[in-house]
Amino acid sequence: MAFRKRCLPADNGEQDGPPPACKQQIRSDGKRHVAALILARGGSKGIPLKNIKMLAGVPLIGWVLRSAADSNMFDSVWVSTDHDEIEKVAKSWGAKVHRRSPEVSRDSSTSLETIQEFVRLNPEVDVICNIQATSPCLHPHHVKEALEMITLQGFDSVFSVVRRHQFRWQEVKQGSGEMTKPLNLDPANRPRRQDWDGELCENGSFYFTTKDLIVNEGLLQGGKVGYYEMLPEYSVDIDVDIDWPVAEQRVLRYGYFGRATPEVVRLMFCNVSGCLTEGRIFLSASEEEMVSVNTRDTMGVRMLQREEVEVVLLTSSEDPVTRSLVDKLAKRTGCRVIQVGAEPLNDLKPVVEQMKLEWKDVAYMGNDKPDVNCLNLAGLSAVPGDAPVVAINAAKYTCHRVGGMGAVREFAEHILLQKEKAKSQMKQDPINCS
Repeated sequence: MAFRKRCLPADNGEQDGPPPACKQQIRSDGKRHVAALILARGGSKGIPLKNIKMLAGVPLIGWVLRSAADSNMFDSVWVSTDHDEIEKVAKSWGAKVHRRSPEVSRDSSTSLETIQEFVRLNPEVDVICNIQATSPCLHPHHVKEALEMITLQGFDSVFSVVRRHQFRWQEVKQGSGEMTKPLNLDPANRPRRQDWDGELCENGSFYFTTKDLIVNEGLLQGGKVGYYEMLPEYSVDIDVDIDWPVAEQRVLRYGYFGRATPEVVRLMFCNVSGCLTEGRIFLSASEEEMVSVNTRDTMGVRMLQREEVEVVLLTSSEDPVTRSLVDKLAKRTGCRVIQVGAEPLNDLKPVVEQMKLEWKDVAYMGNDKPDVNCLNLAGLSAVPGDAPVVAINAAKYTCHRVGGMGAVREFAEHILLQKEKAKSQMKQDPINCS
C-alpha cells in the first residue's frame, strides 16, 4: 500500500475517529468548488526561477500540475505567480493564472496572505488545496484520497506528513556552558528502528483548507484537522541546488509520468534531422556533403527494438544527402523510413491506425514547431535539450543532451525506465494497474 491515513484528535480533546460533519459552503448545485493552487513566485533566492527549472525533463511546476489535473478532483487548477515566464509555463500545462499583487510578492510575504488574496478574487472557490511546486513526486491518488477526507469525512483541513525516524536533541548556544538534552528519546533505552513508530513531520507537499478557515480565522490548519501520511519515497522537497540531482533520481524512480501506461509503448517515431543528427551539414574540400550520427543514439534505437518497440525514422527533406543518410541509417538499424510533410501528424495518423494502436501507445521524438501536435498527442514524447521553446513546451520530456549527441539514447533509456517502473507497479498493485 502506497499510503496511510490517520486522523488527529479534535480541538476539544476527542479521540481519533470520524468527526461529525462540519459546516460546509454549498453552491446552488449542491457541490463545493474545489481548487488546486500552486504558489510560484519568481524571486526564489536559493535557485533562481526554480519553479520552472527543468527536472528530469519537465519544468518543476509541471510535475504537480500534471498530478493535480489527472486526479480529476479539482474544479480548477491555478498557479499564483508574479513572473511572466512562470505564467507562460503554467498556461502551457493547462493551468489558470492568478497574477498576484506586489503586496503578496515580497520576500516577507506568507503563503496565507497570497491564498487570502486568491480567495478574495475568486469567491466561487470553497475548498483550496495549496500544492507545493517543490514536491515533484506527488501522485494523483495522494490528493484524491486526502480530499475525500474533507468531502466524505467532514474534515476542515488536511495536510500531508511523512514518518521520520530521527532522534532529536535540544540546541544550545555556543559558549553558553549549557548541555544538550534529548527531546524524543531516553539515551539509556535507545529503541531499535523496528521497535519505534517514529514521528510524523509535515512534508510540505500539500495543504487542503476550507475557505471559511482562511477568510474567517486566518488559518491553513484548523477546525477538524486531519493528516495524510505519504511514504518517504514520495516526500521530496527542493530548496537549494544540492537537492536537485538527488531529487532528479528520485523523480525518475517514483515520479508520476501521466496517465499513459508506459509498458504499452510499441511504436516510436523519431526525426532524423535535429534528433539523430545535430542538424548541420559538413562540406569537405572536394565539396562533398556529410553529416554525423552518434553511435550512442543508434545503440538507443537497438535497445528499443530489443524490447519490441518498433522505431520509425522520419525525414521531411528530399535533399539527396539527407535521403542517402536516412537510407543508410535504415539499413544499419533495420528501421522503416517515412517522409513527412509540413504537418507530420497527417502522415503518421494512418500508420498508427494501420498498426491498430492508439496515440497513448506511441513515443515521439521531434525538435521543432511542426512536431508540436505529435508531441502533444503521443503517450511519451521528447525533444533534445537544444530544441526551441515551442517544442519544449509541447514535449513531456526534455533531454539533457542535444540533437546528434546522445539525445535519442537518453530518450530510449527514459522509455525503458518507465516500462520497468510500470512492471514493478503491476506486481505491487495488479488490480489498480490493470
